[in-house]
Amino acid sequence: MNPTEHWASLLQRCLEAENRIAGKSIHAYITKAGLLHLGLYLTNNLINFYSKVRLFSDACKVFDEMPLKNIFTWNSILSMYAKSGQISTARIYFDQMPEKDSVSWTAMIVGCNQAGRFKKALQMLLAMVRAGYPPSQFTFTNILSSCAAIEDHIIGRMVHSFIVKLGMSSCIPVANSLLNMYGKCGDALMAKVVFDRMRVRSVSSWNTLISLYSQSGRMDIARSHFEEMSERSIVSWNAIIAGYNQNGLDLEALIFFSRMLKETRMAPDDFTITSVLSACANLEMLKIGRQIHAYLIRTEMEVVGQVANALISMYSKSGGVENARRLVEKTVVSDLNVISFTALLEGYVKLGDLQPAREIFNSMKHRDVVAWTAIIVGYVRNSFYKDAMELFSLMVSEGPEPNNYTLSAILSVCSTLASLEHGRQIHSKAVRSKEGLSISVSNALITMYAKSGCIELARIVFSQIISTREPISWTSMIIALAQHGLGEEAVSLFDRMLFHGVVPDHITYVGVISACTHSGLVEKGKEYFSIMQNTHKIKPTPSHYACMIDLFARCGKLEEAQNFIKLMPIEPDAVAWGSLLSACRVHKEADLARIAAERLLSIDPDNSGAYSALANVYSSCGRWQEAASIWRLMRDNGIKKEKGFSWIHIKNKVHVFGVEDGLHPMREAIYEMAAKMWVEIKKAGFVPDIESVLHDVDDELKEKMLSLHSEKLAIAFGLMSTPENTMLRIMKNLRVCNDCHNAIKFISRLTGREIVVRDATRFHHFRDGFCSCKDYW
Repeated sequence: MNPTEHWASLLQRCLEAENRIAGKSIHAYITKAGLLHLGLYLTNNLINFYSKVRLFSDACKVFDEMPLKNIFTWNSILSMYAKSGQISTARIYFDQMPEKDSVSWTAMIVGCNQAGRFKKALQMLLAMVRAGYPPSQFTFTNILSSCAAIEDHIIGRMVHSFIVKLGMSSCIPVANSLLNMYGKCGDALMAKVVFDRMRVRSVSSWNTLISLYSQSGRMDIARSHFEEMSERSIVSWNAIIAGYNQNGLDLEALIFFSRMLKETRMAPDDFTITSVLSACANLEMLKIGRQIHAYLIRTEMEVVGQVANALISMYSKSGGVENARRLVEKTVVSDLNVISFTALLEGYVKLGDLQPAREIFNSMKHRDVVAWTAIIVGYVRNSFYKDAMELFSLMVSEGPEPNNYTLSAILSVCSTLASLEHGRQIHSKAVRSKEGLSISVSNALITMYAKSGCIELARIVFSQIISTREPISWTSMIIALAQHGLGEEAVSLFDRMLFHGVVPDHITYVGVISACTHSGLVEKGKEYFSIMQNTHKIKPTPSHYACMIDLFARCGKLEEAQNFIKLMPIEPDAVAWGSLLSACRVHKEADLARIAAERLLSIDPDNSGAYSALANVYSSCGRWQEAASIWRLMRDNGIKKEKGFSWIHIKNKVHVFGVEDGLHPMREAIYEMAAKMWVEIKKAGFVPDIESVLHDVDDELKEKMLSLHSEKLAIAFGLMSTPENTMLRIMKNLRVCNDCHNAIKFISRLTGREIVVRDATRFHHFRDGFCSCKDYW
């Protein structure tokens, strides 16, 4: 071996061993011994060594000191800068080259592709072809990688045609790159064409095709190809397992994992474990998840990075939140991602244990929108509305931009509290962030405005998304109209929904039958109940049956309601018996009320409403002793009657009133206004409905009790606290009584105010002495 080859061989060994010090020592010895004059071969090897071990300044120094340079010298320095991402510097050397070859152009293309400058790589290929340099298979694999990255199948097909023209389509690396490109672009048809034309198929070829079909949801075809493989790698198993997991077929993912362990000697890697733990999490299979964790411990597999995160997510979603928390405490924080923290957070939220959930949230360094939304939704689901609103305000001021899930959740709080002002502010926020255009936020806005008494604003929001074919949007509006007593409009909207080809679901039918119930449209309700079963093949649920019972009973068809109950294939639930009981109270059917109450209490023994309703039916029929016995029974059983109260929002503050409320700081002024209001409406022709007082006392006391009902006190306060002609919105937890209903009609006419009252079942819009319910509620 001559001296040049000897030293070049030693440099190659240093390169293979990645021994920088030894390589630099050889360079020093060669220089000291004056051996650099031996030729370009040795100096080129020095540049190649320094560039490969990333000692760029040393490589440049050798390059600059060379009196003569050949194309290999230039390509080495060019490749060094290109592959390190220093494309601008590489371009300078590229432009200075006295001559170029295909390697030079390919080096630039590889550098652009690796640096993420995919379009620049394509431009370099065009320039290369125009300059007359033939691309190599290495050129094409990088160009196809660029096409895949930007998912440009049009240019990809042009490159494919060029490859065929050059006769390189049978080259396995190029064919695999073509498969990958078509796969990333979602073109399964062309990928299959490439695959079928391959004379020799590597395991990588099969893996690419399986991954492609998995990603497009065609697990049947992916499995078929998997079974055809004569040889499989861990990547093959990962592709099929991950495919099942990502397509929601988690049980199949676990079956294939078990099969892999039984049929092969392959050890699962991080990707395998991550997929199967994800499947366990989705199926909430804590036992299987623990077995996989035990396998990791037994095989001493490192629980770090994505495996640690998947394990934490599995425990969090499967009910093992304490295990998940211990893992978090043991794991290096830098290894954890926001997904695992959020999964743990959601695990505690799911259990309703919000204190540790909040502690985890507060400990998170990087809280993304998913984490914020998870804790806000947790507060909402567990009825901690104040905490939800406060956290949302904090998110707006210092957190990420709320997404449609966050906005929908917080709008549901506004709906529950009927907080119109907060709802409007969130609507403005949604419009500014463009989330107001999303279906979920629009649906939440419809519900919020409807439950806050602003049916007009609900209509406006719905008109902006009416083109959607999502049944939930139509359903939200139908239910909103039903709640506001606009049954005929709700029915008309339902018919429009069918005309536009939007298929109703079971909730839509609950809404439209409920609309018929509130408007006395008995025949229409019966018709829809039949269409639901016969046309849309929807099996009635307890909610549908309850609506039908309410439909008959509310309009006095109690015998028909009884017959309907007898023909039901299922036992009526508490809601159904409650509807019948309420109707008995209105129509003074004491005997049927007793049967309904007994059946209701057999389902829900602690239902105070059943005792109260039955006692009230007896009282309204003058059966005072039986009413008293029900009250005694209620007291003896330790059941407390639900007290009626009303509330009103004034300047973002909620004012709550009970019957004969003595706690409000403005009590004297409110009572004075209520008394004045009472006198004025009586002068206008109002006659108190003393039958609404279900107590055996004299008429004068009955009238006094009626004048101090909670909704009348709330209206008196509203009249005192708001400018003239301002709409008043009153909320009540129970059904509004006949006396208050009539009184508010007179108040609306005398004051010129529109008064909206939301009681336990619906909205009443009082205007100019009339109510939107047309006295049917």
